[in-house]
Amino acid sequence: MIRHLAAATAATGALLLAGCVAPRTPPPAAQPRPAPTAAPRPTPAPTPPAAPPAPVGTTAVEAGVEVVAGAPIPLDAARALSAFRTSCRALERRTDQSGLTQPGDWREACAAAATVAPGGEPGFFANQFAAVRVGGGDAFITGYYEPEIAGSRAPSAGYAVPVYRRPPDLVETRTDGRRARGRLQDRRVVPHFSRGEIEDGALAGQGLELAWAADPVDLFFVEIQGSGRLRLPDGGVLRIGYDGQNGHPYTAIGALLRQRGELPPGIGMAEIVGWLRADPARGRALMRENASFVFFRELTGPGPIGAMGVAVTPNATVAADPRFTPLGAPVLIEAETPAATGLWVAQDTGGAIRGANRFDTFWGAGAAAQATAGSMSSRGRALVLIPRAAAARLGRGDAAAGR
Repeated sequence: MIRHLAAATAATGALLLAGCVAPRTPPPAAQPRPAPTAAPRPTPAPTPPAAPPAPVGTTAVEAGVEVVAGAPIPLDAARALSAFRTSCRALERRTDQSGLTQPGDWREACAAAATVAPGGEPGFFANQFAAVRVGGGDAFITGYYEPEIAGSRAPSAGYAVPVYRRPPDLVETRTDGRRARGRLQDRRVVPHFSRGEIEDGALAGQGLELAWAADPVDLFFVEIQGSGRLRLPDGGVLRIGYDGQNGHPYTAIGALLRQRGELPPGIGMAEIVGWLRADPARGRALMRENASFVFFRELTGPGPIGAMGVAVTPNATVAADPRFTPLGAPVLIEAETPAATGLWVAQDTGGAIRGANRFDTFWGAGAAAQATAGSMSSRGRALVLIPRAAAARLGRGDAAAGR
């Protein structure tokens, strides 16, 4: 989710506490959720288990990859096949950061996916893919969703919080393989405005207001999710998605509250929201300590849009770290939380989704999605499914499947 993307998630609240959530980071032109009311109240998350330590290495190959025979494919694989089909248009154009696959590896599977009859989904995945265990396979699974908040296309009484478009001076640079964002000033790239500076009017008067939200706390959590829906005064919906971030590092306000003794360990997003609303001045100051700020664009058609530039699929899409899981690859998850167990497809990324076998499951929109995502925080085991040609290269002992 992109996103920051656009964030999200040891359950959203748990990640806020853990200090590792950053907005999820959707695709170049995109993006990686609602209560049916204007002011969502997510379900409190349980005390999150500690995420497993990240394996040594910066890619799947460096972390260690083992081909696993006989991985069981669940019978309920129809949603995963639909998500995989959606990914195919991007799969053959992408460079796989994990080193496991080449674009051409996916051609046969994508062609076969187009002809699978209903009921044939498990056989398709079993025949076209081989399972690999990356970095030992220990997984940590959370959830994200598409929130809905009150908003308006124009400022008016009760709608005073601007939702900003991407500023034209926002630029991205790469130094030693590291990505950084800033703004152009006198032909130099300087840090972009922080959250506090933007809230104080640094972007006002430039025509960058995409819409106006009713509540700053609600909009803050839309940023964490990376996309959302604005419920308009006339009953219509304006869908917004991630379109850039100011480049400042993300600070998890839940972690700050815990460190300062304001809230106990193990509380969820609802308690964090309650704290922010109980004292608006202190809440505003706390949110400003997260200098990171997300810009949005209007979304039309299916969505939200994930890091592959295609719509993500509820109950089928996971955000993953593309250095360890090829985007577009199916992923078999066996989780302590039964809802997360099954076959998923890696179609998104996230600022907090880092390391091998770190997955963020997407649950769609609505109260049920919010409740599931808000309580999702589970250990588990994961296998990544890659085309058999790529697995064969691994089996021959190649240093990387991409060779």
